[in-house]
Amino acid sequence: YLAGRGYCVFSLDYGQLPAAPGVHGLGPIDKSAAQLDAFVDKVLAATGAAEADVVGHSQGGMMPRYYLKFLGGAQKVNALIGIAPSNHGTTLNGLAGLLPYFPGAEEWLSDQVPGVADQLVGSDFLNRLNAGGDTVPGVRYTVIATRYDEVVTPYQSQFLNGPDVRNVVVQNLCPVDVSAHVTIGTVDLIAFHEVANALDPA
Repeated sequence: YLAGRGYCVFSLDYGQLPAAPGVHGLGPIDKSAAQLDAFVDKVLAATGAAEADVVGHSQGGMMPRYYLKFLGGAQKVNALIGIAPSNHGTTLNGLAGLLPYFPGAEEWLSDQVPGVADQLVGSDFLNRLNAGGDTVPGVRYTVIATRYDEVVTPYQSQFLNGPDVRNVVVQNLCPVDVSAHVTIGTVDLIAFHEVANALDPA
């Protein structure tokens, strides 16, 4: 969609674990942010641009905030657009609340799929990421959410607070939009259009 609108688009696979080749986003999110750091440097070198815009879905909409806040990314990024991002964590529709009732379950998640554990409400990772405010100066933030998100729940946990933030719910733009977590990032033209608006507010 963005390439069709004339944008120079690069994509990154991140968060690989040796035990799950071909599956991404499972590794520790701080390590994934370091992968993004190196990738943005390559993009800027290849294009000659001074800054990049970052568009990400789900974990990919939240993980870049670590890069912006702790790895110097705010100097290299103009805008971050998160589609259904896990900014303040997820309850997994309440399932996360059951973990304490299964001895060892939380430790297993942290050991085996830290990228999932990092996204649970109240995780050490999210507490550190959100301490002192959701945003950093110099970056424009957009969050595009759906009321029907069944993965990042409640959907309001996706929203950011701070200056230069725009939180969008697609149903406020199109009441009959029934996109859920996966479809808002893959086929929802309302969400795609809002990404384009965020990249070029004019």
